Formats: sequence, C-alpha cells, structure tokens
Amino acid sequence: MVYFLMGDTNLFQTLTKEDKITVVLYRTGIFLSTLIISISAFIVFKSLQAADTQVFPFIISGLSLNVMLLVLYFSVGLSVFFIHLYIGKFYRALKKIYYIAVVCLAVLFFIGHGNPVIPLLRVPPYGALLLLPLSLCLGFVTAKEAFCFRLIEGYILAVMMPAHVFFYSVGVLDAKSAAYGFIFIAFMLVFFMFRKIFMPLHYDIGDKSAYQP
Repeated sequence: MVYFLMGDTNLFQTLTKEDKITVVLYRTGIFLSTLIISISAFIVFKSLQAADTQVFPFIISGLSLNVMLLVLYFSVGLSVFFIHLYIGKFYRALKKIYYIAVVCLAVLFFIGHGNPVIPLLRVPPYGALLLLPLSLCLGFVTAKEAFCFRLIEGYILAVMMPAHVFFYSVGVLDAKSAAYGFIFIAFMLVFFMFRKIFMPLHYDIGDKSAYQP
C-alpha cells in the first residue's frame, strides 16, 4: 500500500511551515545540481568547439572548478537530507551513500593536493571513480521522482549518470564520447528539473501518516 501512496497527488493535510521549507530545500538541491552540471556541460561543449584534444578540457580557472564541485556536493546533499520518503530504511541507506560520497571528496582533496578536480582530469582518470557515490545519490533522487510522478527521464538519468562516471573513469569512453555523454546527461537533467520544481509543494509530502521510521 505504501508504494502506491508514494506518488499520490492528493492534498492529505495542510502543509506546515516546516513541510514547505523542506520541500523548497529539496527542490533547491535539484535546481543547483542541474545548474552546476549544465554549466560544466556548456564548458565541455565550448572546449569541443575549440577542438582541444585534452580530456575534458576546461576554459575557466581551477579554483572555479573546485568551487563548482563543492557546490555540486552541497546541492546533492540538500536533496538527500530533505527528500521525503515513506520508507525509512531507504532514507537511511541514501544518507549512508552520501556520507561515503563526502569521504570520497576528502580523498579527492588529498590526492589532488587541495585541488579535487585535478584527479578527475588525469589520464587515465581513475579518480573519477570517487564520484560514483555522488552520482548514485543524484540518481536515486531522479529515480524516486520517476517512480512517483512518471518522470521517465529520471530512470534514464539514474542509470546513465553512474554508468557514465564508471565508463569514463576506466577509459572505456574516449574524450569525445565522454563529453557528448556528459552533455546529454545535462540536457536530460534540465528537462527533469523543469518538470519537477514547478509541481505543487504538497506532491512531495503526500500522506504523512504513511511514513515509516
């Protein structure tokens, strides 16, 4: 019964101030994640136009890239901690994956000597494997929305994002294929984001009496 209630769009109860704040924070996380990935994809696209042969060449400073990566982790964290799930064990598992992602970020800082983006751009880019937990977190968010509200692109993103990170990191994708794959993911995320963030706030809350500890 819980599974079918998850995507119910009925207004079961008046939303509290806390309900509204948590939904806004959750959707802000989705928006910021999409924004950062889209900006990164635009930079990759401009680099492709410049016919640069480096792996994922960027045209902005390393400091800016590091800041963008930190904002991405923060934004995914917003969605993880303010997501509304009826099944408590799913929520706890998701948070554990995010904690692992944060540990991986610390490792990126360590092996990049304070520049976490650098290990992602080395050849071969094995360091990108450390982004897998983060991509799984964001993929869980998109899959949850796909399940609840039939945002089919959410399922596609849930599979593509970790798969892209893995295949890029082990060298299965060459630079151009990885770049075009990343641009496609960004495009799908923008489509997903616009379909999600304008939904009525109560869609994310559902029936609070059905929540499990």
